[in-house]
Amino acid sequence: MKVDAVTYGHPLAATGAEAAAAQARGYDGWFVSETTHDPLLACVAAGLATEGLEIGTAIAVAFPRSPMHVAYAAHDLQALTGGRFVLGLGTQIRPHVERRFSATWSKPAARMREYVQALRAIWHAWATGERLAFEGEFYRHTLMTPFFTPDEHGHGPPAVWLAAVGPRMTEVTGEVADGLLCHGFSTARYLEEVTLPRLAAGATTAGRDRRDVEVVQPVFVVTGDTDEQRAAAEAMVKGQLAFYGSTPAYRGVLDLHGWGELHEELHRRSRADEWTSMPDLIDEEVLRTFAVVADPPDVGAAIRERYGQLVDRVSLATSYAFGEDGWQALLADLRRD
Repeated sequence: MKVDAVTYGHPLAATGAEAAAAQARGYDGWFVSETTHDPLLACVAAGLATEGLEIGTAIAVAFPRSPMHVAYAAHDLQALTGGRFVLGLGTQIRPHVERRFSATWSKPAARMREYVQALRAIWHAWATGERLAFEGEFYRHTLMTPFFTPDEHGHGPPAVWLAAVGPRMTEVTGEVADGLLCHGFSTARYLEEVTLPRLAAGATTAGRDRRDVEVVQPVFVVTGDTDEQRAAAEAMVKGQLAFYGSTPAYRGVLDLHGWGELHEELHRRSRADEWTSMPDLIDEEVLRTFAVVADPPDVGAAIRERYGQLVDRVSLATSYAFGEDGWQALLADLRRD
């Protein structure tokens, strides 16, 4: 099992040091989410500061960006990192796409399928010199002159991973992507009963082997060497679970466990701007279903027991309270045969 560090972003000046620390710690990959900083810019800083470490976005929001813009950025990052870049894309949710980014939202699964196809068509045209002639329902790229064609870097196109929770987006991932970025708001049961079967169905539709798609699972962890550290970790995770649980796009995970009423109440409170009270609704059963709750020496074994037969990689937030010895033991446990 590979182990990735995931960050929600640092100021650009601090990003290189953070990625270098992840490399020194022994991670397989370093991935940055799109929150308060541009993740593609962060990958430049991380790529320059590391060697051998996979660098990527988990995720960059796709729809506000033209496939052409992303194709150029990803091509440059693949060159900069010597073939280590992974382009992780996600849809975000409709209110953010329309009201925060002022972009178009429609048919997200179909649009994302076409988005990846457009990227691959652009990269193919650059690599081969063939005429760019991509025409779809949502995107049209039919003009590319030598002046605007970047030099070939010799590392091939970057891997494309897609974030998916719902069945349709998961099937699209199986059809067109190199990796599946599962959402942290997933459970082992949801992975086994919904995610992996739909991923395999999508791969079959496209005549692909499901094993060609890496499955990546972010892991919520509640741990700490002291009661104060553990309480802080629990409060953070409960807050994240409450936020995600309030989102209609993720309701299916709760419904599978018979917790649809929890979603309704979380959603009601979010619309009433009652954010501070929402974590109180996450009881111990819900917490332990979504998060690994264990003492620091036992975290690695607990993650392996839960996810070892389901996913290829796990990602861990870099903010968890482990000493350096604890991190090394955790990584060793996760890689144990």
